[in-house]
Amino acid sequence: MAVLGCGFDPGVTGVFTAYALKHHFDEIHYLDIVDCNAGDHGHPFATNFNPEINIREITQKGKYYENSNWVEVEPFSVHRSINYPEIGQRESYLLYHEELESLVKHIPTIKRARFWMTFSESYLTHLQVLQNVGLTSIEPIEYEGHQIVPLQFLKAVLPAPSSLGENYEGQTSIGCHIRGIKDGKPKTYYIYNNCDHAKAYQEVGAQAVAYTTGVPAMLGAMLVLTGEWQGEGVFNVEQLNPDPFLAKLGTYGLPWHESINNSEEFGD
Repeated sequence: MAVLGCGFDPGVTGVFTAYALKHHFDEIHYLDIVDCNAGDHGHPFATNFNPEINIREITQKGKYYENSNWVEVEPFSVHRSINYPEIGQRESYLLYHEELESLVKHIPTIKRARFWMTFSESYLTHLQVLQNVGLTSIEPIEYEGHQIVPLQFLKAVLPAPSSLGENYEGQTSIGCHIRGIKDGKPKTYYIYNNCDHAKAYQEVGAQAVAYTTGVPAMLGAMLVLTGEWQGEGVFNVEQLNPDPFLAKLGTYGLPWHESINNSEEFGD
């Protein structure tokens, strides 16, 4: 048995969606995954995980699913202000994220699925300058008789993600805004986790982005080893029973919360 993408997003976001379908909806129609890092690590510019992966992910074209089609948009061209619990309003940008691919396949009633992530103005300004001078390119160039990849050089001069945790303050907030039908009536549902950078570092010596990735991977492995997740072949997390995962998630440092039919609905 293999379980794919068992971090937070992808990972917990798929479990959240499966839990919503199992307990709160007859049909899910609209899914918006929202990811906010409101932390401050004190550096002018740094990435929270491997810069090569991080920068390539966010500078590719955005993509979302609507009415059985994939719609592409220019990077950072679609954005909106989203309210995150305990954090407040943050400008959030539509990105392509891989869990959308499997979620719309395994939950075919979904009419639209999108992924949103926050970026500060300072971060986007730094990124634009790096792009303009060619340092985010993955095409090799000749430098003093050697072939180098600019993005790999940039990775070498940026702070290592593992070094950010010690002085990191603030929280991450990741969740799913879901709309659909239950017993013939419209229903809205929001399920999320907030994780504190300083508390994560105090516990394990790593910042919250690493913590929220590592804990779900450990938990998924535990459920496979204990037989609570069983099967032959390759599975995405939303194909498996969400209940034992969410029953344990809070006890391992990632408590989750839900809001049902809240007046502050995530609209179009």
